[in-house]
Amino acid sequence: MRFIVAFLFLSIATINLGFCNGSSNHSYLHGCIESERRALLRFKNDLKDSSKRLASWTSGDGDCCTWAGVLCDNFTGHVLQLHLGNPNSIYILDHASEADYEAFQRSKLVGKINPSLIELKQLIHLDLSFNDFQGIEIPKFLGSMKNLIYLNLSGAGFQGMIAHQIGNLSNLQYLDLNVDHLSVDNLRWLSGLSLLKYLDLSSVNNIDDSDWLSVVNTLPSLLVLKLSDCGLRNEHLVLSTVNFSSLTFLDLSYNELEDSFIFSWVLGQGSLVFLDLSYNSLSGPIPDGLQNMTSLRHLDLSWNNFNSTKPTGWWHQFVHLEYLFLQQNFLKGTIPEDLGNLTSLKVLDLSSNFQLEWRIPRSWGSLCNLISFSLSGVNLLSQDISEIFDIFLGCAFKKLELLDLKFCRISGKLTSKLGKFKNLKRLFLGFNSISGHISSSLGELSSLIRLNLFHNNLSGSIPESLGKLSSLEYLDISYNSLNGFVLPIHFENLSKLSIFYASGNSLTMKVDPDWLPPFQLESLYLASCKLGPHFPSWILSQKYLVDLDISNSGISDLIPSRFWKYISGLQFLNLSRNQIYGVIPDLYEVPSSLDFSWNNLSGQLPFISFNVLLLDLSNNYISGSIKYFLCSRMNKSKQMKILSLENNLLSGELPDCWMHWKNLTVLKLNNNKFIGSLPSSMGSLSSLQSLHLRNNCFSGIIPVSFRGLTQLITLDLGENNFFGKVPRWIGERFSSLMILNLRSNKFHGHLPMKLCCLSSLQVLDLADNNLDGSIPKCINDFSAMVTIYHSPSFTIRYYASHYQVAGTLEDAIVAVKGKLMEYNTILYLVRNIDLSNNKFTGEIPVEVTELKGLQSLNLSHNFLTGKIPENIGEMKSLESIDFSVNQLRGNIPESMSSLNFLGNLNLSNNHLTGKIPSGTQLQTFDASSFINNELCGLPLPTKCTKIVRPPAFENGGLRDGNEHEVDWFYVGMSLGFVMGFWGIILGPLIVSRRWRYKYCHFLNFLGNKFGIILRKCC
Repeated sequence: MRFIVAFLFLSIATINLGFCNGSSNHSYLHGCIESERRALLRFKNDLKDSSKRLASWTSGDGDCCTWAGVLCDNFTGHVLQLHLGNPNSIYILDHASEADYEAFQRSKLVGKINPSLIELKQLIHLDLSFNDFQGIEIPKFLGSMKNLIYLNLSGAGFQGMIAHQIGNLSNLQYLDLNVDHLSVDNLRWLSGLSLLKYLDLSSVNNIDDSDWLSVVNTLPSLLVLKLSDCGLRNEHLVLSTVNFSSLTFLDLSYNELEDSFIFSWVLGQGSLVFLDLSYNSLSGPIPDGLQNMTSLRHLDLSWNNFNSTKPTGWWHQFVHLEYLFLQQNFLKGTIPEDLGNLTSLKVLDLSSNFQLEWRIPRSWGSLCNLISFSLSGVNLLSQDISEIFDIFLGCAFKKLELLDLKFCRISGKLTSKLGKFKNLKRLFLGFNSISGHISSSLGELSSLIRLNLFHNNLSGSIPESLGKLSSLEYLDISYNSLNGFVLPIHFENLSKLSIFYASGNSLTMKVDPDWLPPFQLESLYLASCKLGPHFPSWILSQKYLVDLDISNSGISDLIPSRFWKYISGLQFLNLSRNQIYGVIPDLYEVPSSLDFSWNNLSGQLPFISFNVLLLDLSNNYISGSIKYFLCSRMNKSKQMKILSLENNLLSGELPDCWMHWKNLTVLKLNNNKFIGSLPSSMGSLSSLQSLHLRNNCFSGIIPVSFRGLTQLITLDLGENNFFGKVPRWIGERFSSLMILNLRSNKFHGHLPMKLCCLSSLQVLDLADNNLDGSIPKCINDFSAMVTIYHSPSFTIRYYASHYQVAGTLEDAIVAVKGKLMEYNTILYLVRNIDLSNNKFTGEIPVEVTELKGLQSLNLSHNFLTGKIPENIGEMKSLESIDFSVNQLRGNIPESMSSLNFLGNLNLSNNHLTGKIPSGTQLQTFDASSFINNELCGLPLPTKCTKIVRPPAFENGGLRDGNEHEVDWFYVGMSLGFVMGFWGIILGPLIVSRRWRYKYCHFLNFLGNKFGIILRKCC
C-alpha cells in the first residue's frame, strides 16, 4: 500500500541521520576498521549459511565494507548497518509455491549470535529478521549497543522473555519483535524508548497481562503500533485518558476483543490513517463516531460479528479512504449506495457476508480508483453478470485488477464486455450460475494472471483466444458443461501457466503424441476429460508437476515404463477409473497419495515406499499373497495412513507383521479371498479408525488384542466365518464406534449388555448369526439413534507434507428394505438396526421406541413374542420395519399409521389379530406385508365384521327351563382328547429323555424349513 510504503521510507530515511550510506559500489576513504572486520568474522563463524549469503565474508585482507549486507560510514570506515534479514521472506506469504517456501527455508542463517557484535560501536541499523536462531533468548548485550536506531528481530526463532535491557536503547526509533514464542512479564522497559516511532510486538505472549496500554501511552513519538495476535481482551483496555496524538497506524487484529468498548478510545485518535481490528469478536452494529476519523485510508473490520452497516449519508465522510475490509461478518440487508462516493477507494472487500442480499448499485460505477473489488459469498439476488460489467464500465474498469464474485448466485452470460477490463489480473467467478459460451473477448485480457470459472453452467468449446493470455498462471474451468476439443492453439502463449484445473467437463485433448507444451505445470487436474485411449506422454515433459489427476479419462493402455520413474517427484497421483492394465513394479519413490483404483491392473502386490500416506489399489485384479507387501523390510516403520485393497483377488492368510503399520487410519481388505484367523498384531493398529474385512473366508474368534483399537469408527467383519460370542469389550473399548457389522457369521450366545455403551452407534448389523436370548432393554442408550441430528460425514483426513488431502469417504454395506445397499456420501444420515435371522426370544423392548432417529428396524426370523410396542408411532424417522416370521400377537398399534416416511413394512407370519389400522399409510402396502396372521381390513381381502350376539331363546332366553343341563357328548369328546393326548404324546415325552430330544429336533427342523420357504416366497 503506497502510503504505508512512503511512511516507512520516511522513517528509515531518518535513521541515517546525515550519514552517506555505503554500498558495494561506494569507495571508502579508509576501508573498514580491522577490529570490526574480525568481529564480523567471529559473528559469521557461529552461523550456518546454506545459501552462501555470507560467501563474501572472507578471512583475507578484504574490505569488510564491501561484504554483502554490510554498510559503512564513508569517512570513518565504521560499520553502520547490517542488513542480514532473509532475502526470501516474501515467500512466506499466501500463495507461495513449494519451491519458494523451500528457498525461504534454505536462505535462513542458523545458529547463535556471537557477542562480538558489541564491538561495532557505531552500529545504528541491525536487521536479523526471518533467520533461525534456534530458540535462544534475545541476547541481553544488545541493550548496550546505545547507537541503535533500527532493530528488527521479527520471525528469527527467538524464545523466552524479551530482555528488559532493550529499554536502554534510548535512540531507538524502529523496534520489531514480531516473534512466536516470545513473552513479557511487563512492558515498563518501553518507557525508556521516548524516540520510538515504530513498535511491533505481534504474537508476543502475556502482553495482555501487563499494563501495556498505559505504558504505550507514554511514547510521545509513536507512529506505528502493531499488537496483532497478542491475546488482548477488553478488561485490559480501561484507561481514563488515551492520547496517541501522533499515532497513524494501529493493528490490533487476531485478538480476543469481544465488544465495541475498544472504540471508546480508538475513535478519539483522529490522526489514524491505518486501523485493523480484524479477526476479533466485535459485535453489534458498526459504531457511530467512526465517520469522524476522516484521515482513515485503511479500515479493516473483517472477521468479526458486526451485524449491520451504517445507513446512507454516513460513509461519504471517508473522503480519503482507500482500503475498506468488512468481509466475514454477519452484515444483513443491503450496503449503502453512498459507498460509491468514496472516490479514493482502491480496495473494497465485503466478501463472506452470507446474509447480505442486494444488488450492486449503479453508483458504484464511479469508483474510478478501484483496484480490488471482492463480494465473494454475498447474495447478489441472481444479478446478471452483464449488468455488473456495465456498472464497472462506467469508470471503475480503468484500474481494476481484482474482481472476486465467487459464490454470489450470479447468472447471465459472459459477453464481449469482458474484454474491456484490460488491467484485470485476477478474475474469480466460480460457484455461480453463469451460462453460455466463454466469450472470445477473454483473449483481450492481456494482464490476466489468475482466472477462476469453477462450477458454473458454461457450455460449448473453449475459445482459441485463451492461448493469447501470455501472463496467465492459474486457470480453473472445472465442473462446467464444456465440450469439444482442446488443441495446442489453446496453450500457444501460456508459457507461465502453472495451475490447470479442467475436471468435470467433457473436453477432449487432441494433441500429437510428441506434443511439447509451452508451460511447466505444478498442478494438473483433468478428471473426466478424455485423454485416451493411449497414455498422454506429453505429461512426462512436466518437470515440476506436484499434483496430477487424470482419473476417468478413457485411458486403456499400458503405463509407459519411464512413468514409474517420473512419479517420484509427485505428491498426489490419481489414475483411477480408467482401463489401465499391466503389473505395478516395486516402487521405492512414490507420491504421498497414490490412487490406481477401478482399473485392470493384475499381478501381485508390489513393494511400495514406506513414505506413501495413501494407497488405493481397490477394484482391480491383483492376486496372490499380501505377505511380501506387508512384511518386507520389517525393521522400518511404515508411514501409510490409508490402505485400500478391496475388491481384488488377494488370497491366503494375513501375516502377523502389522506392528510396523501403526499409522494406519483406514484399512480395507473386503471382498477378497483371505482365509484363516486374524493375527494378533492387528491389535497394535492403535490409530485405526476404519476396518473393513467383509466378504472373505476369515474364521476363528475376534482376537482379544483388538481391544487396543480404541479409535475405531467402523468395524465391518460381515460375511465371514467368525464364531464365538460377541465380545463385551467392544462396548467397553470402542466408544467412538459408529458402524458395527458382524452380519452372516457364526456368532452365538446372548448379546452383551455392554454393547449399549456404544452411544455413537448409527448402524448395528448382527443379522444371520446364531445369537439368542432377549434383546437388551438398554437399547435406548444408542443415543446417536435417539436424536434426528445428523453428525458430519465420516471423512478420514490426513496430511501430506504441507498439503491437506481428503483421504477417503467412509462407506458401509447396509441392509435396508431387504436389500444390501452401499452408502458413502450420505452414510452419515443412515440409522439402522438389523438383528434378523437369529434366535432372539422374549418381547420387543418398549425402549426401542425411544430411538426417534432410527430409519430401519429389522427383527425378522426370530422367536420374539408379545405385542408390538403401542407407541411405535413415535419413531417418526422410520422408513422400514420388518417383524416377519416371529410369534408376535395382539393388534397392530394404531400409532403405526402415523409413520409418514414408512416405505417398507413386513409383519407377515406372526399371530397378530384384529383390524389393520386405517389411515393413509398402512393401506398403501401390499397384502403380503400382513399375510399369515389373523388380521382383517385393507389391504387384505378379508373384511372385518361386527361381533353379533347369538339370538335369544324363547322363555326369556332360557332353553325350555333346562339351561343348566349338561351336554354329555361334548364332555365325552373332551375327556377322550385329554386321555389320548397325555397317553400317546406327553406321557412318553415325560418318561423318555431320548424321545424329548428327537421331538424338539424335529420341531426345529420344521421351523427352519418353514422359514426358508417363506423367505423364498417373499
